[in-house]
Amino acid sequence: MHARASSDVQVWDPFVRIAHWTVAVGFFVAYLTEDAKIVHVWAGYIVGALVFARIVWGFVGPRHARFSDFITGPVAATHYLWDLVRARAKRYVGHSPAGGAMVIALLAFLAATVVTGLVRYAEEDAAGPLAPLYAQTSSIGGAQTVEDDENQVGERGGRSAFSESHEVIASITLGLIVFHVLGVILASFVHHENLARAMVTGRKRPD
Repeated sequence: MHARASSDVQVWDPFVRIAHWTVAVGFFVAYLTEDAKIVHVWAGYIVGALVFARIVWGFVGPRHARFSDFITGPVAATHYLWDLVRARAKRYVGHSPAGGAMVIALLAFLAATVVTGLVRYAEEDAAGPLAPLYAQTSSIGGAQTVEDDENQVGERGGRSAFSESHEVIASITLGLIVFHVLGVILASFVHHENLARAMVTGRKRPD
C-alpha cells in the first residue's frame, strides 16, 4: 500500500482541485437557494469567478490542466465512451477524451448559467454588475417579455426570455453533473482507480 502510494504521480494541481470542489458546492448552493436571494447571488458570483479563472488556467496552468492536453473532439470522446461501457477503454493519466469533453461542456453551461443569472438579477432587482447597463438599454441581448400568468415576478408581471433561459440552462447543467458523476463511477470501476479521491489528493498511478 505504501509503495503504491509513493509511486503515484501528481496530476491535478491545487487550483484545479480546489476550483473543482468549490464550483460543485457553489452550484448546488445556488441551485437550492433560489428563494434566498443573497445566498443564491453570492454562490453564483463565486462559481462565475472560478469558472473564469479555470478558463484562464486552461491556457496557462500546468500540463494536465491545459485544454491542449485533453481537448480531442467529439469522435474521440464518443469512441472512448463506447469502449468504456464495454470495459475496454484506454486509461489516461489526465482527462480522458470524454472527461475532457465534459470539462468543456460544464464550463460552457456554468458560464451561461452565471451570465443569464446576472441578467436576471439586473432585470428583476436592478442589482448586480449588469444593472447599470440594463438600466440604460432596458433590454440586454434582445430579452423579450414572455407571458406567464402562473409565474409572476415582482411588479413586472412576467419573466423575460433571459429569466426563463437561466432556469433551463441551470437544469441542463445539473443533468451534465449527474452524467459526469456516473461517468466517473464507471471509469473508476473500469480503470480500477478512485477518480474522485484523485481529485482530492491530486495523485494518480502513472500507468
